[in-house]
Amino acid sequence: MTDLSNISRERQGNILVLTLDRPAKKNAITSAMYQELTAALSEAAGDFEIRSVVLTGAGGTFTAGNDIFDFMNEPAKDESAPGFQFLAALHNFPKPLIAAVQGSAVGIGTTALLHCDLVYAALDTQFQMPFVNLGLVPEAGSSLLFPRLVGHAKASEIFLTGRSFGAQEALDMGLINQITDSPLETAIKVATVIGDQPPTSVINTKALLKSKDHLAIEQVMAVEGELFRIALESEEAQIAFMKFLEKKGK
Repeated sequence: MTDLSNISRERQGNILVLTLDRPAKKNAITSAMYQELTAALSEAAGDFEIRSVVLTGAGGTFTAGNDIFDFMNEPAKDESAPGFQFLAALHNFPKPLIAAVQGSAVGIGTTALLHCDLVYAALDTQFQMPFVNLGLVPEAGSSLLFPRLVGHAKASEIFLTGRSFGAQEALDMGLINQITDSPLETAIKVATVIGDQPPTSVINTKALLKSKDHLAIEQVMAVEGELFRIALESEEAQIAFMKFLEKKGK
């Protein structure tokens, strides 16, 4: 196992497990972590021996989302920002991407799942996309993918209020495949089954499944990214961030 920038990489046969490994901060993601994740996905895409990637979190949680201090100190200036590069890597990753989640799955911790092919979650998982609460807008193509998955009314309720929802609701929505006591173990078992299939057939099947929406999602992500960058520099967002940090410090 290797551990760089709070991202652990572990090979299990033809499976690469990427672990968000910053448990003291509930795996809040920094720019350095995004860079490492992007590099790992790029390398996995080009490595024929890797048949699938499993994404998970250490310490009983998936991720608390973006590290707010990192966000404030290094706001995204353009599409070359590490967070946006990671989202592009997720969107374009050609092999099966499987998520094993538990605890908190906040912000990108939920929207990233919309790009995963399979998602397994513990019963205690709490999902949340509090972009509006922080004076921001949805990202990762979620403004297209989420309402398409759950319907406009439900998506509006969750985005505009920022409320959290549990694993059972996520299962009912179709956001996750299964609730399990051992998400990582389940993900590895499924990844093992997939790894035994003809690899070119697997890659081509994933490409076909995504082909209808691939370009549309890319276009939506570009618009979201521009609005997100503008929002980050707004007074609304700065006030919301400060309120969040004050609340967190109490």
